[in-house]
Amino acid sequence: MSGSDKDTARAAELRALQAALGAEHAAVYGYGVVGGKVQGGRRDEARAAYDAHRARRDALVRAVRDLDGKPVAAAAGYALPFPVQDSAAAVRLAAELEERVAGVYSDLVRASAGDRRRTAAEALREAAVRAVRWSGESVAFPGLAERAAATGTDTGTPSASAAPHT
Repeated sequence: MSGSDKDTARAAELRALQAALGAEHAAVYGYGVVGGKVQGGRRDEARAAYDAHRARRDALVRAVRDLDGKPVAAAAGYALPFPVQDSAAAVRLAAELEERVAGVYSDLVRASAGDRRRTAAEALREAAVRAVRWSGESVAFPGLAERAAATGTDTGTPSASAAPHT
């Protein structure tokens, strides 16, 4: 691989890391909402997911810095995709957060190699499993086919952040 090819690959990996970091910031925020509305035993599940996303976020900050990047900061707030006024809506939000995070990690899997790719694949798997637990539905290849449908492309480059939006 030539020097310019390595620079291009490194830049793509950094963009994917930043997108994953943005998605984790959004998930941490979203789980704050979920935790405030979800009821029963699902509250412990929301807390565990919140903690997992915080840990992933912190690891991504380090990974971005390892590539000499400046980690994207969390926004002060995120627009939610729908009103979350009860436990059922909180459960739907948690599932959507996980699906979006899985999609961003699929981009990072494509853009990285070695240990970073393995870590991204683990994060993709964890998000997919949590999405199934929250929604009760599964997909054959989480983060892949849905990602292409959502972006209208399958270019292998990182796409929009997983931040909740309206």
